[in-house]
Amino acid sequence: MKLLRFGPPGSEKPGIVDASGAVRDLSGHAADFCGDGVSLAALDALRALDITSLPVVEHPGRIGACLKSVPNFYCIGLNYAKHAAETGAAPPAEPILFSKASTALSGPFDPVILPRGAEKGDWEAELGVIIGCDTQYVRQEDALDHVAGYCTVNDVSERSFQAERGGQWIKGKSAPTFGPIGPYMLTADEVPDPQNLGVTLDLNGARMQASNTNDMIFGVAEIIAYLSNFLRLQAGDIIATGTPSGVGLGMSPQRFLRPGDVMEAEIEGLGRQRQVVHPAP
Repeated sequence: MKLLRFGPPGSEKPGIVDASGAVRDLSGHAADFCGDGVSLAALDALRALDITSLPVVEHPGRIGACLKSVPNFYCIGLNYAKHAAETGAAPPAEPILFSKASTALSGPFDPVILPRGAEKGDWEAELGVIIGCDTQYVRQEDALDHVAGYCTVNDVSERSFQAERGGQWIKGKSAPTFGPIGPYMLTADEVPDPQNLGVTLDLNGARMQASNTNDMIFGVAEIIAYLSNFLRLQAGDIIATGTPSGVGLGMSPQRFLRPGDVMEAEIEGLGRQRQVVHPAP
C-alpha cells in the first residue's frame, strides 16, 4: 500500500494510492497516520478494505509529510562506506546514532528554510524506516517483521551547527523543515529487500548523489536490532538510515545550500521529493 496525507498544512487527510495512481480518501477509516495509526495491526485493517469503494480525490493538492507526527526521529550517521570516505572518517565499528527534533518533520514538497546563522546547509537523501510495533531486544533475523513501511527522507543538515558549535549533531539536524519525508509510505510487504534500492539526489537538476542501499555499512535489520538493545522503538518512530556519498560537505570545493536551490531526493520505489531552499525569516 502507498499511504499519503493530502491537504493544507495542519488540515491533511489520510489517503491511499490505488492501482491506477489515483488518490483515495481514507479519512472514513483512519484518523491519521502517526503512532498506532501506522501500527502493524492498523495496516492489516486497511488491507482488508475494498480500495475501489473509497472516494476518489480528484484534486488532492498539496501532499504533506506521510506521517502527521513522530514519537522519535532517529538517524544513523556515516552509514555508507563511500560517504564515510568522502568525509575523511573511518568506517564506524557500530552504528552512529543521533536524533533530529520531531519538529523538523516536513512535507516532501514544502520549502526548506535555512535557519538564522546558517552557513553550510547540506542535503542527504536517505531511506526512511517506519516502525510498526513496540520493539526491544529484537533479533536481527526478526527485525524486519517490526517494520511498518519505508519512505524517502532528506536529512537536511546545517554543518556549521553540527560540527563547529560543540555538543551533539542534533543542533545541526533539527531546524524546522529539515526533515522532509514522503511523498508516501510504502508498506513493508511491498519492499522485499530494503538493501537493494537506488538512492539519488539532484541539486538544480544536476545529479549529486547516486548510490544503492547495498553500500550501507549496517543494514536495516542490523540497525533496528542494534537500537533495540539501547531503547524501545515504538509504532510511528522513523529511522533515517544514513546517506551515500555526494553531499556538499564532501565536494572539493565544498558546495552548500543557497536560497533558490532546488533539491530532488528519491529512493527507488518510494517516490521523489522536491524542495526549494528559502532564506531564514
